[in-house]
Amino acid sequence: MKILHSGRRCYNATMKVAFFSTRTYDRQFFNRINVDYNHDITFLEAPLSGLTASLARGFDAVCVFVNDHVDQETIQALASGGVKVIALRCAGFNNVDLKSATEQNMKVVRVPAYSPHAVAEHAVALILTLNRKTHKAYNRVREGNFALDGLVGFDLYQRIVGVIGMGRIGAVFAEIMTGFGCRVLAYDPLQIDQDSKSANPRIEFCELNRIYEQSDIISLHCPLTPESKHMINEEVILKMKPGVVLINTSRGPIIDTPAVIRGLKQGIIGALGIDVYEQEEELFFADHSSDVLLDDDIARLLTFPNVLITGHQAFFTENALREIAHVTLENLRKIEAGEEPTNLVRT
Repeated sequence: MKILHSGRRCYNATMKVAFFSTRTYDRQFFNRINVDYNHDITFLEAPLSGLTASLARGFDAVCVFVNDHVDQETIQALASGGVKVIALRCAGFNNVDLKSATEQNMKVVRVPAYSPHAVAEHAVALILTLNRKTHKAYNRVREGNFALDGLVGFDLYQRIVGVIGMGRIGAVFAEIMTGFGCRVLAYDPLQIDQDSKSANPRIEFCELNRIYEQSDIISLHCPLTPESKHMINEEVILKMKPGVVLINTSRGPIIDTPAVIRGLKQGIIGALGIDVYEQEEELFFADHSSDVLLDDDIARLLTFPNVLITGHQAFFTENALREIAHVTLENLRKIEAGEEPTNLVRT
């Protein structure tokens, strides 16, 4: 290991890594942080799948993102090409067949927490935009229209906000909302005693049904598991307070999209803000402005005036991108050095 004059560490041991699904910002931040690590990185725009796994032949590791397909077929192809490590530059790992990775003696590492504030703050931005309609006001004023008709919102103060999932992101989001004077009802399956007291008196743990029935705003901050898939379905939506604002910055499949569309049409869901989408892998992180949208569900959602969709950008801050690059490259360094990686995903 070398020590640079700036006080930064520079590691001699390098790993040959193929980065899939990369964009300009990936190359920018990883190249900047890799000065300290000296890994041999090849950036590829193609997503990883069984069809593109051959591009990683001869590499020690692959680095993948949320919509890459790391299934059994892909893993077998990677293993035959000599790949020993799958490094996720994200927190979720539901797109990786962990059983197949274990069978092929592949290590899987991830970035469990990059910036919970980035995602939590984006959820708040969706709420504020939907409520006060700042996106519509911006477009009106640029056209010389200063009328206020149709722009009425409501005070967040003293509203009830339901938070489903109180991990790092959910906890930060809950604290932010109490700063607006909101009362927060929180649920987390890992919180065994839902009657326990939060350190913040404005945050109360409770059962899910109470959140559905009483919340003016519901924000989802759950990992995708078999239990959480389509958690927000038709049965649940019928329990919600009419006019509820529903926010999802976690995982797309947590919401049953056709059921939510029906909830919007019925007026049960007063506004919807999503940064993730169940079928996003065919859409997000690419420019489709000249294409015809073949996904009927998202095309339908885009017709609602009370729906706001962003393209999986909640994580997209300088702080988060720096941390993602650092943790990913450090995970690889530890494996190359024979150390136990802190962020190893176990089956």
